[in-house]
Amino acid sequence: MAFIASNSGRTTMSRFGLQVILGRWFMVFASTLVMAVAGAGYLFGLYSNELKSVMGYDQSTLNLLSFFKDMGGNLGVISGLINEVTSPWVVLIIGAVLNFFGYFMIWLAVSGHLKRVPVWQMCMYICIGANSQSFANTGALVTCVKNFPESRGIVLGLLKGFVGLSGAILTQLYHTFYGKDSKALILFLAWLPAAVSIVFLRTIRVLKVVHQQNEVKVFYNLLYISLALAGFLMVLIVVQIRVTFSKAEYYASASIVVLLLLLPFAIVVKEERHLVDQRRRNDESLESVSSLEVITQDTAKPVVVEGFKDEKENRDSCLANIFNPPNRGDDYTILQALFSIDMLILFIATACGIGGTLTAIDNLGQIGSALGYPPESITTFVSLISIWNYLGRVVSGFASEVVLAKYKFPRPMMMTLVLLVSCIGHLLIAFGVPNSLYVASVILGFCFGANWPLVYAIISEIFGLKYYSTLYNFGAVASPVGSYVFNVVITGRLYDQEGLRQLAAKGLTRKEGQDLKCIGANCYKISFLIITGATLLGSLVSFILVLRTRKFYKGDIYKKFREQGTVAEAEMSEVQNGVATAK
Repeated sequence: MAFIASNSGRTTMSRFGLQVILGRWFMVFASTLVMAVAGAGYLFGLYSNELKSVMGYDQSTLNLLSFFKDMGGNLGVISGLINEVTSPWVVLIIGAVLNFFGYFMIWLAVSGHLKRVPVWQMCMYICIGANSQSFANTGALVTCVKNFPESRGIVLGLLKGFVGLSGAILTQLYHTFYGKDSKALILFLAWLPAAVSIVFLRTIRVLKVVHQQNEVKVFYNLLYISLALAGFLMVLIVVQIRVTFSKAEYYASASIVVLLLLLPFAIVVKEERHLVDQRRRNDESLESVSSLEVITQDTAKPVVVEGFKDEKENRDSCLANIFNPPNRGDDYTILQALFSIDMLILFIATACGIGGTLTAIDNLGQIGSALGYPPESITTFVSLISIWNYLGRVVSGFASEVVLAKYKFPRPMMMTLVLLVSCIGHLLIAFGVPNSLYVASVILGFCFGANWPLVYAIISEIFGLKYYSTLYNFGAVASPVGSYVFNVVITGRLYDQEGLRQLAAKGLTRKEGQDLKCIGANCYKISFLIITGATLLGSLVSFILVLRTRKFYKGDIYKKFREQGTVAEAEMSEVQNGVATAK
């Protein structure tokens, strides 16, 4: 009897473990880990000087590489289209392959294993490596939004927040494993994000939309853990400015970072245990609520909802009714959304606003050098931007959801305010105020992060979720467009012109392959004054969207999702009652 009881206990535990791994909250936990290492593109400032010196690039060439990085990171239309016809695990594995190939080839070139790599190949490698981030976003983040449509702002803020925080996370892990070897950083960026995505390939998937009463509470618990992680990283940055860490101290700090990353798993187990207890109270016996039944209900094909397939399919040609879209909030076709005025407004506002802040982030290493900051401060700036990038994402995601629910405050208005605030950071760089780059890093990091959940939430609310995988990535295309104009056409050329002028003033000329450096506030003054003007234009365009959508945001935009959740709960209750009756 004791043996039978022991064996039964092990069976129950194994079933519960299977329920945890296949549950919706473990899927969210897996997505946070994928996002936490998906921000390799934000670390360009840490190894850009290495690229510039080893490869003999001028600033225009370096900014061209930066543009292709930005284009790869935001050109996710392909990943969106693939996700429309395949499962998320396909998207994730493609992203893992692209990530490893791109950064590994860059490492081979910088470390000298590949000789005389032309610029166009380096641009291709960094574009491919950065493009993996769009596959991670599509595979994990878009899937979570579809699984929790009523909490989309919170989901976007939390997961995009982990992407923003990934720069600081990867920086701490890199220093732990490789010290200050910036070449090894590139190799580190090649294997770690790819490995994490492969581990959770089959965990991240689209599940049935089910309304849960404590859904928002769970997300807030996850937020508190992420805030603790961000706070710990912030303390590390401040301490590392004043104290040089030993190897043992780096290992200790990295262990705490990893522990905080894994801590949400405790919330996952707690919620799944609560789910079991709740079903045990509602049914007549423990067997009727076994883990196997729960898993079957969540993963069986007849109840999986991807893009709300249960709605009537549009059987018209994809070219029909392009200029006759449905009401805001209903499911637009891809072409209806792309040819809409609302999408055009979002595109212009994003190109002007996010394109400008992205230019500042990509040039942070050179800005710090030009203004006379020590090399150690460059790492500090990158980490500050990463942490405040995270805070901007979670604050805009959670806060916009709260004020929208309570006060009907439209998300486009919040986007307009964020763009206005970012102008302060651009002006601090333009005028080279002493020691202001720390403040500018905080402002621009926060504003850059805050814009992304707002843009993606606005797209999902106005154009619907049916084709969100593709439309989500179309929204991101505006960022590299703005980055090319501000970064390559304006900032890179004006920097090189000022650098050549300074050489000429010394009676020198630039030799072929020589690293061109510019010193002083004039290196970036005109560029960031132009960026400030463009950002003001972006805020004005964003305000036009506020006026166009004010009636829409005054309504109940989540009504249909609550109705679908109620129907889903009723179906699951009928299944449970049927099983209990049969037994």
